[in-house]
Amino acid sequence: MKPRAPTLQATLAALIVGLIPNILNAQQKSLRFEKKSNHMAELKTKPNKSSVERFVRGVTDEERRRDCEAVIRMMSEVTGAEPEMWGTSIVGFGRYHYKYASGREADWMLLGFSPRKKDLTLYVMAGFDDFPELMQKLGRYKTGKSCLYLRKLEDVDTKVLRKLLKGSVKKTSKYRTDN
Repeated sequence: MKPRAPTLQATLAALIVGLIPNILNAQQKSLRFEKKSNHMAELKTKPNKSSVERFVRGVTDEERRRDCEAVIRMMSEVTGAEPEMWGTSIVGFGRYHYKYASGREADWMLLGFSPRKKDLTLYVMAGFDDFPELMQKLGRYKTGKSCLYLRKLEDVDTKVLRKLLKGSVKKTSKYRTDN
């Protein structure tokens, strides 16, 4: 006897039965995701009482350490704030409150920096889009959204850098929380 080809109804039934575990699993995953998304993730990088001086003294490259000291003076003058450690490797100045379009809110530094292995990273919270003329005059650098990556401080015009930092502070100052 020749085997009969399955009917369309039987094929659909087998397909549905095979898909049900996958559908249930996907629903469970989306429920877990929704449940997790109800809780805002807490920022890991927070201000703390660690010593900025000790941190900067720990920078082994002498030129990078001098650059850090110069950036501390500049950012302190621009913000009028004392440096404080944020996490284990960022020096921040001042604070402002921000709110994402998603509704998430947080307090963050107005300006900051971190002496990374490859670059001296400056955190310029207003970003760079509003400062095209300054960016053209600045010198050698790379950027991320709010990060300015410098190999050495001498690669940029520090007068232009100071203007950029002042512009960023001015732009975010209406949200400032440390005054």
